Amino acid sequence: MGRAGRDVCATELPGLRDKLKTDFVIVNAENAAGGFGVTRSVANELFALGVDVLTTGNHWLDQREILTFCDDEDRLLRPCNYPKGTPGHGAGLYNARSGQRVLVINAMGRVFMDSLDDPFAAVERELAAAPLHEIADAAIVDMHAEATSEKMAMGQFCDGRASLVVGTHSHIPTADAQIFPGGTAYQTDAGACADYDSVIGMEKFEPIQRFTRKMPTGRMTPASGPATLCGVYLETDDASGLARRIEPVRVGGRLKTTIPEV
Repeated sequence: MGRAGRDVCATELPGLRDKLKTDFVIVNAENAAGGFGVTRSVANELFALGVDVLTTGNHWLDQREILTFCDDEDRLLRPCNYPKGTPGHGAGLYNARSGQRVLVINAMGRVFMDSLDDPFAAVERELAAAPLHEIADAAIVDMHAEATSEKMAMGQFCDGRASLVVGTHSHIPTADAQIFPGGTAYQTDAGACADYDSVIGMEKFEPIQRFTRKMPTGRMTPASGPATLCGVYLETDDASGLARRIEPVRVGGRLKTTIPEV
């Protein structure tokens, strides 16, 4: 979320990569450029930190500059359930540092969100194109959605066919990290990399004015205080590609630190 979120990633992510011995790093960057969308320079800034893939969501088009490079940059994803012909990529198969192949799918929910194509059908199509343990060694779904029920439904829908389904968009890390019976890891929301002395990462005044007075008084801007890096740590089984372990990650800023022991 804005400069504060990028700063905490720059400060903490390299050390976390070393400590956790990560093979692959995914960041949802849809609020990275001033809280709205992502630019080429911001994308390159995150790639330089060792981020392998950037996902997005409903704000992916807020910076129209993205249309100049999203077709050519396959490490940047937008939701796969946009209509056919939409610029950019909704999924990709990537090589991890370990040499394994990682399928990343970006989908967006429809409950209280923009009306898009069916995200379940779109994810089904992408999973079928690169089946776990046949083509992909791991499969990650970023389910960008408002409703927790829709995120949970996507997790259960993918159980046994994806390594991880993790929700984004709500900006608040949830306490339900788990592995479903079929072996798919799940967390309803990874949480934002943001200043949590805020309203979901935005400076407090303007959101409070809109809630209390029902009228905007200015543009929302990202909070700029010390931020917390929030995310999810996943270990997969080499034989099946399914989850062996999922743990929340929080470091820096106001939230209580939790770093998995490896």
